Amino acid sequence: MTGLTDVLRERARRHPDRVAYHAGDTSVTYAEFDRRVDRAAAALAAAGLGPGDRVAMLDKNSLEYVEQLFAAARIGAVQVPVNYRLAPDEVAYIVGNARAKVFVVGPEFVPVLDAVAGRLEHVALSVVVGGEGHGHTDYDAWVGAHDAAAPPEHVPAAGDVFAQLYSSGTTGRPKGVMLTHANYGTVLPLAATLWETSEDDVLMTAMPMYHIAGNILAVATIYNGMTGVITREPDPARIARDVERHRVTHVFLVPVLLQFLQLVPEVGAADLSSLKLVLYGASPISEDVLRGAMRLLPGTAFMQVYGLTETTGAITYLPPEDHDPDGPHPERLRSAGLPYACAEIRVVDPATLADVPAGEVGEILCRGGMNLSGYWDLPDATAAALLPDGFFRTGDAGYLDADGYVYIHDRVKDMIISGGENIYPAEVENVLMSHPAVTDCAVIGVPDERWGETPKALVVLDADVPEADLIAYCRERLAHFKCPSSVERRDAIPRNPTGKILKRELRAPYWTDQTRSVH
Repeated sequence: MTGLTDVLRERARRHPDRVAYHAGDTSVTYAEFDRRVDRAAAALAAAGLGPGDRVAMLDKNSLEYVEQLFAAARIGAVQVPVNYRLAPDEVAYIVGNARAKVFVVGPEFVPVLDAVAGRLEHVALSVVVGGEGHGHTDYDAWVGAHDAAAPPEHVPAAGDVFAQLYSSGTTGRPKGVMLTHANYGTVLPLAATLWETSEDDVLMTAMPMYHIAGNILAVATIYNGMTGVITREPDPARIARDVERHRVTHVFLVPVLLQFLQLVPEVGAADLSSLKLVLYGASPISEDVLRGAMRLLPGTAFMQVYGLTETTGAITYLPPEDHDPDGPHPERLRSAGLPYACAEIRVVDPATLADVPAGEVGEILCRGGMNLSGYWDLPDATAAALLPDGFFRTGDAGYLDADGYVYIHDRVKDMIISGGENIYPAEVENVLMSHPAVTDCAVIGVPDERWGETPKALVVLDADVPEADLIAYCRERLAHFKCPSSVERRDAIPRNPTGKILKRELRAPYWTDQTRSVH
């Protein structure tokens, strides 16, 4: 397989005048985008970057974001997207852990850059995309100072890392997920087939590019030679306007956005008839939200996908024909669908790794060319997740039915998914335990109509502290989406004889009226 920057080069030669991306009021053709990538690659090389070096990117979706993604790869470097919802300390950890030499940020995040700049020992150059009144290098001036004749291109091997996205771990420390050119080359052709796309279609990237969904869609645009629409942030009204303006045919949205679309009058007034397919995932969808979305978009097909950052996105899909709540198999709406052709899926006993019978819950494993090459600088974590036979341990518990449909039942490692964002209780618990009045605590996910589930803190206190004060304490130290939305005082936190918190026992009362124990 050729490298992804070679794919861009070929598309630019074949369709130089086709629009590659619309981003706000800017549109660039394939030929223009390819030249922009060359200039950005030259700028990175002049900054001392080469094969294996990391470039961190902290911004909302932008043309510069995807330009930097391909530019880094063109010289053998690797982009490290950073979640813009993280707190400054969390940003500093990721940029430092990746040993990024260049740090590119959007104008809204200059305060974050200023707050952490003194701690970024590996960063030799900080660049700001737009904005005024800051003392950092301006992106346009930096890239514009370099000629479009790029430095000698790095010829990637299939196993070379293309992007390094960070996914939190159960210990609370994010892990750098290394995804290769071959990983993308495994998933993207299959996705194009399942989505039934052609070069005449228009693919929207509405999910943040630090998320595997946003990342893979931005790359899929180039891989498939389509026109892409980059929406700066996942705002329902903005999404509707861009769909109407650019006649978008394919889009990925998390279920909470599908819910919001139904609540915003501006969306109902927009012409969304161009949409052929809505992909959704990151959390299951309720039947009410699905029915409402189908009423809003009567001529549009829906497809659920399930996957992880570590699997370069989706490994299962629920076909459009299974999206009929009144059809012959309404139970399939609770499933994550069928495996991708590239993904071999097993369900095993987590302790023995022996296969369990159909219908029995176990840990979901998957094998295929989409599995990550490893976790950055974490050989033990890589060995624990990637088994010798090539199967990856997803950490999700579920089962396979007799027809091969995958059902997600629970999570092996207590992860909370709120509005499509992964939250690891241990990270929140560590912050709470640093509060002088907290003597013990546990954080669990509880049902939430808007976000699917939301963190709830159960705390043991040796002084009277208002709930709002504990939430504010967390918000000073963590991204807001990770912080508890409610706090409940307890006399004690139940633990087993080895000291492990009995999370299932704590969660059970809140989920008794739910059809499953995750949203």
